[in-house]
This record gives sequence, structure tokens and C-alpha cells, in this order.
Amino acid sequence: MKRLGLTLVAAVCLTATTFAAGNQPTTEKWDGNINVSRLGKFLKLSSDQHEEVTDICEYFSAQMQRVASSKTNKDELLHKAVYGNLKLMKKTLTDDQYSEYAKVLNITLQNKGIEVK
Repeated sequence: MKRLGLTLVAAVCLTATTFAAGNQPTTEKWDGNINVSRLGKFLKLSSDQHEEVTDICEYFSAQMQRVASSKTNKDELLHKAVYGNLKLMKKTLTDDQYSEYAKVLNITLQNKGIEVK
């Protein structure tokens, strides 16, 4: 079981690099835009899921822009945006899809130099 988990993590890490903008952390913060068509192909979304995921990604983008424009409480707003996104995705995606999405989002945030506490 442990080998399967490690193999899965390695595969996701390789796949996640296609979603990240670069391999090095950047000083520029991420605005939350997600390529929904690529994400849909990666997660093999149904048409109903695709519509819901598009709406969730648009909402997440708006929340991340709110974080970027905030002068105070950036950490709190970032925490709420990311975990709110994950909560909405958990309701929409299957367990396997959600697991893959969470890994991709985590790696993307790390690549952008964003740390959620």
C-alpha cells in the first residue's frame, strides 16, 4: 500500500508540472486563474462536473484577486480562499478526482511561492 501511495505521488508530481507556470518559485503572487479545460482533461470530468468546476474556479480566481488587493489579513484571506476552494471541489468531484486536484493545487501553490498556514 505504501509503495502504491508513493508511486501515485510521484506520478502526480510529474503531471502537476504541466499545470504549474514554472519550476522555480516566483516573487509574483498567483491570481488564482486555473486552466479549466486542461484540468478537466486531467481529472476526466463529466459535463456536469465541468460546469461546476468552471464556476468554482471563477470564484476562486475572484477570491485570490481579493487577497492580492488586500492590505491587511492576507494570510487569513488566502487561507479562506484556498480551503473554500477545496471544500467546494470536494462536493463536486469524486474522491479520486479530489485527491488528484488537491495534489495539483498544493504543488501549484508551492511553485508560486505561496504558503497556506
